[in-house]
Amino acid sequence: MKYFFLFVLFLSVTHLKAQNLQRFHDKLLLVDTHNDILEQCAGKPYNFDQNLKGKTQSDLDRFKAGGVDVQMFSVWCDGLQKEPFAFANKEIDSLDAVIKRNPSKIVKVGNYKALKQAVKQHKLAAMIGVEGGHMMEDKLENLDSLYKRGARYMTLTWNNSTSFATSASDETALIKADANEGRTERKNGLTDFGKQVVKHMNALGMMVDVSHVGEQTFWDVINTTTKPVLVSHSSVYALCPAFRNLKDDQIKAVAKNGGVIDINFFSGFLDSNYKKRNAAFALKHKAEKDSLMKINPEPYFTDGYLFNKYPEEVQAIRAPLSLVISHIDYIIQLVGIDYVGIGSDFDGINSSPQQLDDVTNYPLITKALLDKGYSKKDIQKIYGGNFLRVLKANEN
Repeated sequence: MKYFFLFVLFLSVTHLKAQNLQRFHDKLLLVDTHNDILEQCAGKPYNFDQNLKGKTQSDLDRFKAGGVDVQMFSVWCDGLQKEPFAFANKEIDSLDAVIKRNPSKIVKVGNYKALKQAVKQHKLAAMIGVEGGHMMEDKLENLDSLYKRGARYMTLTWNNSTSFATSASDETALIKADANEGRTERKNGLTDFGKQVVKHMNALGMMVDVSHVGEQTFWDVINTTTKPVLVSHSSVYALCPAFRNLKDDQIKAVAKNGGVIDINFFSGFLDSNYKKRNAAFALKHKAEKDSLMKINPEPYFTDGYLFNKYPEEVQAIRAPLSLVISHIDYIIQLVGIDYVGIGSDFDGINSSPQQLDDVTNYPLITKALLDKGYSKKDIQKIYGGNFLRVLKANEN
């Protein structure tokens, strides 16, 4: 009987701690600068105001359950469409439709004042980020139109370069080609039109997002912009040398510029050993993947199918949650508390850290930050304060 009462006491204390953590978490203003649920729902017979548990990492009610106050919804396409600008507008249409159906739960906001009002009303403040400059189709008037529809940042490139800026993926490929062929000259970075795009975004009050861009493009932006930049979903190169992550001199430059770096949750951008584990998984299931590729050559389809079929193996290769904290902590130790935030990339990644299965798991990050010794004031800066500063600094 004694052990029974001790067990009950243990459960009671654990439950109380969980309640206290949830209350603490719910009082924080949580901003996520990158989520791809709009693309996940594109062309599907459902939308994110439905219960999508088991299908996606996000939906409207789960944003609430996870304590998300401000969500920047990514508008994405790969640029291979005939009309990327029209495609972008269709995704914005889908967001607007959700908002129209759920006026008590979600509202689109375009500035700091409206954002704060939405949070006060306990509604999800929805903002838009355009992930890839190809969607403006080299027309400044299209950029103006996207801004009017609610876009408050544009990522200058995706993995593919635009006509005016080179991507991290392409610059990395060019560096390898130059090394193999003995060449040293490359036309990387922003073109004159690219610099015009950056200046136009500054004038509009649209944040310039340098996630996905190559290093030369990054430095050209830093030398061109008059406003703080946004790094909407990238992590730290020193901890995980992925081509999409920022090196120390870039992190320092963002801090000097007054910008913010929002940590991406993709295992491959957090854990330097993930690539090796994922390669072993792929090799183990190569025969099955080759067969699937004959049915559907789209790699996202085959990878998704195999990940769903072998969940225990996939769980084992995911990055530990602690690495999210490590990347946050690294930036803070390097340049201070004012330049880091959260850009999860939920619903745009096929491997999130262990325990971070969906948007309801944000309290686990809060707990990990508290355990690391961060104060409520520190966590509030990480969760939203730093982004809000950059948002306000970009407003006209």
